[in-house]
Formats: sequence, C-alpha cells, structure tokens
Amino acid sequence: MAEEEDIAVYDEVEIEDMTFDETLQIYHYPCPCGDRFEIALMDLQDDATDIAVCPSCSLMIRVIFDQDDLPKPPPPPAPEPAEQQQQVPVAV
Repeated sequence: MAEEEDIAVYDEVEIEDMTFDETLQIYHYPCPCGDRFEIALMDLQDDATDIAVCPSCSLMIRVIFDQDDLPKPPPPPAPEPAEQQQQVPVAV
C-alpha cells in the first residue's frame, strides 16, 4: 500500500461516474487527452489496485468504490444433462 501512496494521480473518481463495459469487464472514464482511463473489474475485485490508467498518456486516476457495490461475477453455467443416446439397431 505504501507504493500506491507514492503514485501521483490526476484525480479521484467515484466508480458511479465511470462507464462499465460488460463484455470486456472494464471500467472507463474520459481522459483529458481524448482517450479513456481503464481499469479491469477483476483488479478491483481482487484489491489488486484502485488506479485506472490511460493507455495514451501518463495520467492515472484513483477509483473510489465500495467492494460490496461491484458487479458480482456471473454464476457458472449449469452443466447440461448428457443426452441419453438411443442405440438404433442396425440391419445386417
């Protein structure tokens, strides 16, 4: 955590102000350079980081969020019952 305190962030942004891409599982926020800050949902869920970075410039923002408010991962798909194969008699 001491490492994160040394990071110079451009701004602090509430997660509610960010856009969530469900397909990519990434939060986005507009960057002054014209691109977007990005942070993966998995990074937020794992407490790996709360810093979103812009891929086009050196700016970073700190994302303010509550772990309980993050989207829950989708449940794993239920296994489909194996179809019983009917053996068809073969005429000889």
